[in-house]
Amino acid sequence: MAGAAARWTTGYGVNGQTFRSAIFIAAIFGLYLATAMLIPAMVDLYYVNEDWKAFSFSAFFIGGISMAAALSTRGNPAPFSKRLGFLVVNLLWVTLAIAGAVPFYLSSVDIGIVDSLFESVSAVTTTGSTVISGLDHIAPGILMWRSLLQWIGGIGIVALGLLMLPFLRIGGFSYFKMESSDTSEKPFARFTVFVQAFFAIYFGLTAVCAVLYGTFGMGTFDAINHAMTTVATAGFSTRDASFGAFDSLPLLWTATVFMAVSGLPYSVLILFAARGRLDALKDPQILAYGVIMASAVLSATVYLRLANGETFSEAITLAAFNMVSVVTTTGYASGDYSQWGPFIFVLVFFLTFLGGCSGSTSGGIKIYRVVIVQSVIRAGIRRLIYPHGVQNIRYGSMPLDAEMVRAVFLFLSSFLALWAIGSIALAATGLDFVTATSGSLTAVANLGPGLGDLIGPAGNFAILNNPAKIILSVLMLMGRLEILVMLVLFSPLFWRA
Repeated sequence: MAGAAARWTTGYGVNGQTFRSAIFIAAIFGLYLATAMLIPAMVDLYYVNEDWKAFSFSAFFIGGISMAAALSTRGNPAPFSKRLGFLVVNLLWVTLAIAGAVPFYLSSVDIGIVDSLFESVSAVTTTGSTVISGLDHIAPGILMWRSLLQWIGGIGIVALGLLMLPFLRIGGFSYFKMESSDTSEKPFARFTVFVQAFFAIYFGLTAVCAVLYGTFGMGTFDAINHAMTTVATAGFSTRDASFGAFDSLPLLWTATVFMAVSGLPYSVLILFAARGRLDALKDPQILAYGVIMASAVLSATVYLRLANGETFSEAITLAAFNMVSVVTTTGYASGDYSQWGPFIFVLVFFLTFLGGCSGSTSGGIKIYRVVIVQSVIRAGIRRLIYPHGVQNIRYGSMPLDAEMVRAVFLFLSSFLALWAIGSIALAATGLDFVTATSGSLTAVANLGPGLGDLIGPAGNFAILNNPAKIILSVLMLMGRLEILVMLVLFSPLFWRA
């Protein structure tokens, strides 16, 4: 009995220290987020809008709570472990989502708690689904806050994919490739160099994108907001019609290029930009990513030209912009592509699953997993023909161990299961088949618009009931955290010492 009590006490102490350290890290992040709230406050002050008070109050409110939490949990930090890693990742995203909802609730937008939380979760997960209408006439601070949350979420997503997921053995294949044995030297001798290179590329892409948007006809405010949500492959717009409000082919092509670049693995972009490593571009997922997008754009172009009678220039522009937006899970739209015909409808549905490359801001299954599944299928077919032969599973020239293959199929099964469960749960709230299945898929894949009249590219999620919005919010968070990162918290084994 005494031994059991001692083991329980020791276990409790370890868990307590780990949980305290996770709260401390989340509290420090909350202070940074509170500071960021002053940016839309200054925007509203500049445009003489009363919402600056809501953002200022939110900044001091969240800052005060975060400061109190940080002071009460400071002390000797727990040694970094997988348990601490899982807790930190989940707490950071939940903190960001809840804190981000406060300005929405207090602002002049006049939406309830559930809608505020939904909008915040959609923003930080870079999903892009929205419950706010009348964006063309809404307060500028709110528009900036939506874009800023998505931009910050994009940073967190890349950090998650490159740094945390490999450690937690969930994903992050691009970072694994950077550190793999086929590279004779470490790509960066110091971690700070890696971080500086990442931020330089992220800031640089945002700045160049904003300048080009301004050059091709967007106003300064619109250009800055759309640049942030383009590079984050997030999809929030300052207009109800999204890019359909801007009648400019150069703008559509600019967005297409930057969405495509932002769907590439940042590890490869860093190696290429900072070290001039051309061999980094040989990553197999980049080739597959390009082939998939080119095939989707070409097939959509042909269909729009032949079936809908569009001119070639209009067809290829619309196809490139909208298909790249779907593949990269950005979620922009130049119109209601779900009404372009059954072929486009089905094509968009299946493209929603894919997502961009590992270590990018995109959601979805990720292209590197598709490449690995293809390699597994190819090896399986060869084994049927040569049952006694040795069939290695490779990612390009790199052999894959059983653990990596297991992780890929574990994620795929979890993704499909979560999509199915989400669809059933949404249908139970009264939604029709198309809305329930596409809504669940777009939430898990972090795309944004679904299919159908209610939540399609021309629709809005405000029409859904509160239970459906809560379900979608949970699905968006789980999809952004690669599902297993959140599911592990529900295992009793995780909480045992």
